[in-house]
Amino acid sequence: MRLWLKDSERRPDPLPARTDARKALLVGTLLWLVALGAALFTQGTGSAGSGAASAPGAGWWLWCTVIGVGLGLVGLAWVQFRRR
Repeated sequence: MRLWLKDSERRPDPLPARTDARKALLVGTLLWLVALGAALFTQGTGSAGSGAASAPGAGWWLWCTVIGVGLGLVGLAWVQFRRR
């Protein structure tokens, strides 16, 4: 096994694969929206119960999902901008 090839022995680099990142970003953003709904639901019902969402300092779950949705929307806008 050789670790180094001469330039004359190398095969040409393949062409970059064309992908559609919009689908992946859209699915990820929708999943963050579902998580946001769950976080809002548990935040509202957690005040009377003894669930994990009612624990002190559990508000970061809500903000994590909000940031996830926001970054997904920024990613969708960026991909759309790059397509033009």
